[in-house]
Amino acid sequence: MRNHPTHHLDARAPLILDTRDLPRSPGSMREVRRVVPAPKDLGLELVGVPPGADLDLDLTMQSVTEGVYVSGHVSAALSGECGRCLRPIDDTVDVDIAELYAYADSTTDETAEEDEVGRIEGDLIDLEPVVRDAVVLALPVNPVCAEDCRGLCPECGVPWDDLPADHGHTVTDPRWAALSKLGPAPAGPGNDRSTSTSSNDPTVTEN
Repeated sequence: MRNHPTHHLDARAPLILDTRDLPRSPGSMREVRRVVPAPKDLGLELVGVPPGADLDLDLTMQSVTEGVYVSGHVSAALSGECGRCLRPIDDTVDVDIAELYAYADSTTDETAEEDEVGRIEGDLIDLEPVVRDAVVLALPVNPVCAEDCRGLCPECGVPWDDLPADHGHTVTDPRWAALSKLGPAPAGPGNDRSTSTSSNDPTVTEN
C-alpha cells in the first residue's frame, strides 16, 4: 500500500469539491456550477487573473471504477499590461479541464505516479492544481494590446500610437555633446572669430 502525503483539505475552501453526495456507482454524475474567488498568483509576470476575481466553474463530476472524473469549463477575467507599449490589458481566459481523481487504495492510486493523476483525500478533491495549470498554460508569455501594437518610442518612451506621424528626435553626436553645453564664446579682445588668420600662422598641409 502506497502512502501519499495528506494536505488536510478544508471542505469550505473555494476550489475543494466534496464527493460524499456522489454515489460510487460507475456512471453516477453530479453537476457543479459555482463562482469562486481566484487564488493568488494565478498568472504570469505580465498578465493573470487578479486575486479574488470571479472564477466561473461549470463542471461535471462522474464516478468511474477507479475514482471520480472531473471535467468541464473554467473562465475568468484577466488583467495585465501590454508587453510592447505597457498599456493596461483587460481580457478573459476560458479553459477546459479534465482530470481523474483516484480513490485511495484503488489500482490507479497504487500504480500511478504522483503527478500522473489526482487523488481523493478522504472525500475531498482539490481542484486548484489542475485549474492553475490549465489557466497559466493558456496565458500568453508576451501579451499585447493589439497585434499591430508598435510599442514605445525608444527615445522618449511614449507609445507610438500616441505620437504624431512626423515624430522624431535630433540625435547629437556624443563627441560634440560636451561642447554643445558650453554655449557661444563671449565677445571681447582675442575672441573675434571674424578676424582673418595672420599670414605668419603656421599652416599644416595634408598630403
